[in-house]
Amino acid sequence: MNARIERNGVVSNALAQIGACALFGLTLLGAVPGSLRHFRETLRQVWFVGAMSLTIIMTCGLFVGMVLALQLYDVLSIFGGTSATGTVVAIAIYRELGPVVTALLFAGRAGTSITAEIGLMRATDQIDAMEMMAVDPLAYVAAPRFLAGIVAVPLLTVMFCTMGVLGGHLVGVSWLGIDNGTFWSNMTATVDVWKDIVDGVIVKSFVFGIVVTLIAVFQGYTTPPTSEGVAYATTRTVVASSIAILALDFVLTAFLV
Repeated sequence: MNARIERNGVVSNALAQIGACALFGLTLLGAVPGSLRHFRETLRQVWFVGAMSLTIIMTCGLFVGMVLALQLYDVLSIFGGTSATGTVVAIAIYRELGPVVTALLFAGRAGTSITAEIGLMRATDQIDAMEMMAVDPLAYVAAPRFLAGIVAVPLLTVMFCTMGVLGGHLVGVSWLGIDNGTFWSNMTATVDVWKDIVDGVIVKSFVFGIVVTLIAVFQGYTTPPTSEGVAYATTRTVVASSIAILALDFVLTAFLV
């Protein structure tokens, strides 16, 4: 009985958090027009969450493509289809691994920093001071970071996919000896612009960018003003973002396939 009550409490708390985050998102959308006055702050956040994440995104994309090429070459060699290695690498990266892994890396690197930064501003009463000075903290603090995440995630996904295909080419052509022309011709003949690139890369990455950044901003903005509260908020950002990314990936794939 107690276990059932405890489970119900966990579920109700999770649903309450989702509802609070959704309401916060609506409030944040209302603050977006006012944030246009702070365009330089938005650009600074794009640099911070986007450009500063390029190193980890490009490095991970390269190695993911290399590992995919190695694994797929071994499997396809059983069926005599090693020439399709480039095609399968590209489709796997464009449709799934590119947007999903990029969003997970973004949540771990940029999402936690957004939560920690806003949480520390809450803990040190900077947000309360802005309200006392008639400065809307949603428009000056939350909205620029939200917009920056929406802009940065699709661009980072494109870089991840580019490096992933390059990594697959390095292993497939330079190491395993697949013909260069065959590698590229099979890929370009099979990969569909709308189904693979637009639906896989652009649509998924855009949705993931909205959700991950919203969770990061919400957790930071509503965190208890203590050091322990900030620590828990950053942890919740990673956990909630990871679950949301994988759940939304299933939903989007079901609708886009």
